[in-house]
Amino acid sequence: MSSFSPDKKIYFLSDFHLGAPDYESSLKREKILVQFLDEIKTNAAEIFLVGDMFDFWYEYRKVVPKGYVRLLGKLAELTDAGVPIHFFVGNHDMWMKDYFLKELNIPVYFEPKEFERRGKIFFIGHGDGLGPGDHGYKRLKKIFRNPVCQGLFGMLPPYMGMGLADYMSRRSRAQTGAAEEIFLGEEKEWLIIYSKDILKHKHFDFFVFGHRHLPVDFRLSDSSRYINLGDWIRYFTYAVFDGEKLELKSYQGDDHKIIRNQ
Repeated sequence: MSSFSPDKKIYFLSDFHLGAPDYESSLKREKILVQFLDEIKTNAAEIFLVGDMFDFWYEYRKVVPKGYVRLLGKLAELTDAGVPIHFFVGNHDMWMKDYFLKELNIPVYFEPKEFERRGKIFFIGHGDGLGPGDHGYKRLKKIFRNPVCQGLFGMLPPYMGMGLADYMSRRSRAQTGAAEEIFLGEEKEWLIIYSKDILKHKHFDFFVFGHRHLPVDFRLSDSSRYINLGDWIRYFTYAVFDGEKLELKSYQGDDHKIIRNQ
């Protein structure tokens, strides 16, 4: 449990996919992210990064992917200043190990986790592989999360491993395409179905996920809401909790693009 002063806020953001689709556009998004983090550093009580920070990440024993120094430096600055940051691995950066914890003092979570803040209960996770359907990915995730498979990948020279990962990421984006931009309705959105199923057994005030890339603020009941954080590719959206209410916002003033059912 954590408490924070009335003038402080908790921030949630996800799906930066740094590294994609090319160096120039990734760098542009990274600078926007750093600007955002710099603006909130004085009033941030806590920050939750909810997965897919990178389009691919693998920590070799002595090597980590190059780049992203502006963002990683800003995260180190924040944690050094005493701002707690939490990171949930996504499907594109599930091969995290201990680099973030050792170098940035950021704990890394591999499964959804619940938190209580100011009497509100949050259920937070990236969202990949949850809910009904997507059986192919669920099988693939078990393989990718297998320590043996991770070790075998680590035996590849970094230039080969990163090249293969880049190909797979581009292939995944091509298959998904514009489908990510369409809200399917509460009867077909897997994470809404998943959240409703959890509510049958335990109350949560807020379900906060990434992965979907579509900013959604959906009321599940009179006392529970599902929030999908969108992304920092098309929408540049984030959620902020002031101790009483949780709001989904656009950093670039495009709040009208957020899907709401209220």
